[in-house]
Amino acid sequence: MAKATMQMPEEFLLKISRLGEKTDEIIPEVLKAGAEIVEKKVRSNLQSVIGSGNKKSSKSTGQLLAALGTSSAKQDKDGNFNVKIGFAENRTDGQSNAKIANILEYGRHGQTAKPFLKPAKTAAKSACENAMKSQLEEEIKKL
Repeated sequence: MAKATMQMPEEFLLKISRLGEKTDEIIPEVLKAGAEIVEKKVRSNLQSVIGSGNKKSSKSTGQLLAALGTSSAKQDKDGNFNVKIGFAENRTDGQSNAKIANILEYGRHGQTAKPFLKPAKTAAKSACENAMKSQLEEEIKKL
């Protein structure tokens, strides 16, 4: 499945470094604010591509859309915090949500691609950055 990585602006990283020991408490809140913006855009794009442009009626069960969600912020082995927006894997039909999303995003033989992830990344980038900056400012004011 597609992987989207967004780099934090340098100015943003400098502000974070000044927070000292509160950094581990503040960063998850900042990432959550940005992730909410991106998840909304992914959800909106996904809703618009499901069932669109089909010759036959849509077989959508709503499971893919219902499985879309955001993880909590977790720190990796390199000390970087990450939030993931993706799909849970419990489907009633036994198929993988990752597979279904991949087919929608990139298409397959006889089925045209209906990208929803990459356009969401592009469209939500500046709003995501602004939301994270605003949340960081709020968290700094609380100190």
